[in-house]
Formats: sequence, C-alpha cells, structure tokens
Amino acid sequence: MSPPAHNSFSDFSASRGGKETFHQEFSSAERNALLGIARKSISSAFERRALDFEPPSPHMAEPRGVFTSLYLAGNLRGCVGYVLPTTSLYRAVAETARAAAFDDSRFSPLTEAEVPLLEIQLSVLSPPQTIEPHNIEIGRHGLLISLQRRRGLLLPQVAVEHQWDRKTFLEQTCLKAGMPADAWQKGASLQAFSAEIFGDKAF
Repeated sequence: MSPPAHNSFSDFSASRGGKETFHQEFSSAERNALLGIARKSISSAFERRALDFEPPSPHMAEPRGVFTSLYLAGNLRGCVGYVLPTTSLYRAVAETARAAAFDDSRFSPLTEAEVPLLEIQLSVLSPPQTIEPHNIEIGRHGLLISLQRRRGLLLPQVAVEHQWDRKTFLEQTCLKAGMPADAWQKGASLQAFSAEIFGDKAF
C-alpha cells in the first residue's frame, strides 16, 4: 500500500482538545469500523498481509478527506492526512493510518510493541470551500490557505485547544504554510472545512 500522495499533510492536527459542534454524521458502528480498519492497517504491516479495502457500507465508500492521529501515553506519535476527497473514506483511513505509523518524518517508525498501546483519533473532513475571513467560526471550521506553491492547514480543534480568536487562527495557518502572518489579507486563497472527530477515547 503506497503512502499518501502529494495532497497529504503531516503536521496539522497535533492537538486533542477540540469538540464537535455539529450533527454527528457517522454512527457508533461506522466509527468503530473506521477505527478498526486504522488499527488493522497498522498491525497488518508487521504481519505482511494484505487488507480488504471493500467498504462495509456505501457511506464509507464515499470519497472523503481524513486525518489519522496516533497517540502513546497522551503524546502524539504520528499524524498524516488527506485534505482532498481523492479516494473512499475507508481506504483513506487505512492509508493515512499506516502512513502516520511509519512515514511521519517527525517520528521514528512505529514498533510492533507499541501497536497495542496506541490511541487512534480520526478527523473526517468535509470538502474545503472558499470562505470569507469574517465567516470563520472557531470550533467549527478548519482552515486551508494557499499562495503560489505554499499551502498550510490547521484542523478545527487546534484553534479550540489554543484558545485562538479568528485573527490568530488565520495568522497561525499562514505561518504553518511558511507565509507571512498577514498573507490571508494579501492575496492568499482561503478555504474552510469542518471535521467530525472521534477516537478510541474521548478526546
């Protein structure tokens, strides 16, 4: 299984304090199934066995962006995601989970002994849409900012945990992209998305 492609990011969801501010889209059974495929994707790498990518429901067959975050003893151990809905949610979870475990350059590859201790968090994204800065809602929106070849993303829970206001959230997203903090006022393209966040524990 190949790692996430060019539309993936790996340093944008290191916080755990966000809470959902919208209707729950995924049932408990669907959430458990998605968390299960994330864990199986990681463990299967050590067992050298292929995964079944047949989604258990049409809902999980829909193309969606998703971030998979891995934690050990409360500390981030890896995070990789797809921003754009380029493949089915079920397969995207499998691919980003394995990439978070083995391809996040900030961390050494996960060891087999760590797998049973992992806590997994998924953030399922809505498609990004253009938004005016004054319409951004802290706790509801994540941000994606682009300018020429630079691009940066922050998930909704990041602003909540850091208690940022709208302006700070915009500035921090610009800085994440390697842009000046005021790039959102100077021609950068701004998009927003929501995220349904769930995991092995209440994050």
